[in-house]
Amino acid sequence: MISITEKTLQDLQFPTVLETIAAICNTEIGKQKALQITPFKEQDILMDALLQTSEYLSSYENNNAIPNHGFDAITHEIKFLAIEDSFLEVGSFRKIASISETSNTLLQFLKKFEEYYPKLHAKSSALELTKVIINQIENVVDKYGEIKDNASSDLLDIRRNMNSVRGKVNQSFGVALTHYNSVGYLDEIKESFVQNRRVLAVLAMYRRKVKGSILGSSKTGSIAYIEPETTLQYSRELSNLEYEEKEEITRILKQLTNDIRPFLPLLIQYQDFLSDIDVIAAKAKYAQRIKGILPKINDQRKLYFKEAFHPILLLNNNSKNEITHPQTFELHQEKRIIVISGPNAGGKTISLKTVGLLQLMLQSGMLIPVHERSETFLFDRILTDIGDNQSIENHLSTYSYRLKNMNYFLKKCNKKTMFLIDEFGTGSDPELGGALAEIFLEEFYHREAFGIITTHYSNLKILANELPFAINANMLFDEKSLEPIYKLVLGQAGSSFTFEVAQKNGIPFGLINRAKKKIEVGKVRFDKTIANLQKERSKMEKTSQTLKEEESKAREEGKKMESINVKIKQKLESYQELYDSNQRLIYMGQKVDDIAEKYFNSKNKKELMGELLKIVEIENSKRKKATAKETKIKEVQKKEIIKEVTVQVEKIRTEKKEKKLKANTVIIKPKPVLKVGDRVRMFDGKAIGSIDKIEKNKATVNYGVFTSTVSLDVLEFVEPTKK
Repeated sequence: MISITEKTLQDLQFPTVLETIAAICNTEIGKQKALQITPFKEQDILMDALLQTSEYLSSYENNNAIPNHGFDAITHEIKFLAIEDSFLEVGSFRKIASISETSNTLLQFLKKFEEYYPKLHAKSSALELTKVIINQIENVVDKYGEIKDNASSDLLDIRRNMNSVRGKVNQSFGVALTHYNSVGYLDEIKESFVQNRRVLAVLAMYRRKVKGSILGSSKTGSIAYIEPETTLQYSRELSNLEYEEKEEITRILKQLTNDIRPFLPLLIQYQDFLSDIDVIAAKAKYAQRIKGILPKINDQRKLYFKEAFHPILLLNNNSKNEITHPQTFELHQEKRIIVISGPNAGGKTISLKTVGLLQLMLQSGMLIPVHERSETFLFDRILTDIGDNQSIENHLSTYSYRLKNMNYFLKKCNKKTMFLIDEFGTGSDPELGGALAEIFLEEFYHREAFGIITTHYSNLKILANELPFAINANMLFDEKSLEPIYKLVLGQAGSSFTFEVAQKNGIPFGLINRAKKKIEVGKVRFDKTIANLQKERSKMEKTSQTLKEEESKAREEGKKMESINVKIKQKLESYQELYDSNQRLIYMGQKVDDIAEKYFNSKNKKELMGELLKIVEIENSKRKKATAKETKIKEVQKKEIIKEVTVQVEKIRTEKKEKKLKANTVIIKPKPVLKVGDRVRMFDGKAIGSIDKIEKNKATVNYGVFTSTVSLDVLEFVEPTKK
């Protein structure tokens, strides 16, 4: 059972990740769910969540994009449906129809593309796909959220009567308007609306001459608003019909509510499903931003995060167009604890937080920014002690708080635990705190827990070197500028560069020397040795980078040579064809020459013609019929080859002539006679050796590490025998 405390979530800035994911969600319910994400307690459920996110992420790269999952929350409607005899307003039914339509579309899509999205389909398969809810609502409510006229026969009759009465109202009002306007009783505006009823704008002096009901007056009192008497009776009739319409709509809404109420559990499932999909989609979009993947989950207690990025730092740096340096971490049964040391501001804490946060995200169903060859396993607990945790309320000092935390670690720590401790042992006397920290580290080690700690204490660095399954690590610094390189290197402790950094910041050299005398000579020497080793490691890193670049260049050259070899092979084949063709012509020429010589001696024309015809027939039997186009192509190719060969032959002839001229002008120097003890090297080599023995035309050359027997002709004199 996985159990991770709220303190660990806060220490690793997990809520910051949740806030980013929540901001990506489309719905309010989705945002709330995203903020409540915690590590999964069951491995099976976790694996389903990881695969669902991975499947959704893949939808951004294929042609089968997952349909829209946005919806207006129906939480209010769900509450009302749960109350017996309650009824919903017409707007609520539009929201219910919309969420049902969205759910059905998504369910149908996932069923169709089950092969692409097996885990998302499995999640949706428990839900019922039905059009009944949508059909029942659409029979009553139109797309604008209004009750349809034909929602019931009574409503249809009422609305027909209302339209008829409205016509009579307008007609009677028009007659009154024309009459009173003609006799000059009306103001310039002529008419207005009061209490949603059409009225005449009558000048106050004539108000008693207009028959009707006064519904109001202007602010100055100069105008009286009167509804004509002929219109009044129709207005009352219309009011009665409007009341009847309202009553009928209420009855229809109650009936529709009762029809939808049995689907309440399904509507709850629909909203829950769509909000879950909203969170999964937000996780996928977040993964896309940080280039997150699903690493291999193993059962062999191995954590290998290759080229891992801290996601919060990565997004912040991306927004500023700054570089984020990846780190590589490896923990397994034979390398369970990493002790990171080195100067402050070098990235130790970020490295420690990177491992913890990525593991936490993964166990919460999120994809993480690591190389595709990364892998990890699942921890039951992740224990953290990061930052200054002085508690004013509890009157605890930093060290007291940390001791209390260590006590909790000792109770919970086992082989299914990862512990992450920043500045291990600080807050007390260095000697005493360091000794206690050493004991804690030994205890965690013997319990086979996995962990990463950062420290400045030399005794912890030494302990990590002595324990077989623990390892030192350091953050690389540039040995010249003393600027951090933000690269974690396993296998070697880091120097704090205390005096080097002080000197760089302008502290007088004399004061630094006095400080060195104040502390133990052994510690200075130890820290100096670590600093030197770290400088060497930095040099090796640069050399390694250079070698990688050289290797890359060599690969490119190899590819070029391979391409050249293919071209040479093709040319050789072309030359071979030309050579074979020319050999055939030479052979035919020889045959013709033999026949000509025979004819010269015998003067027998018949025999001559017979022999020539025989040669022609033999050659024609070998020929294949070709189209004019093929013949033309072959001739062009042949001409190109001949031209190329001619150029190459000309080059060779020129080179031969130049060599011949050079050979004639070069004065050959006499080759020195080689003797035993002479320093020599081979003409095509760089290694220098001395001659141990000469037999006939062979010499045994001693190169120090090995000896070699070679011909005297390939040796070059370097220096004579030392006497």
